[in-house]
Amino acid sequence: MWNITVFSKGKIIMMYEFNTEQEAREAFKNIYGNKILSEIIYFNNDCLLL
Repeated sequence: MWNITVFSKGKIIMMYEFNTEQEAREAFKNIYGNKILSEIIYFNNDCLLL
């Protein structure tokens, strides 16, 4: 999962969630303000089991 956190001038924090990196990066280009793109990894996800 990918997350974009946006901090605007009025001290408003908005968060957007995306399933793929490509979706998140496309949206990241079009969002104004101070923003952070993060990948969220859940350690209880089956794909991470050894």
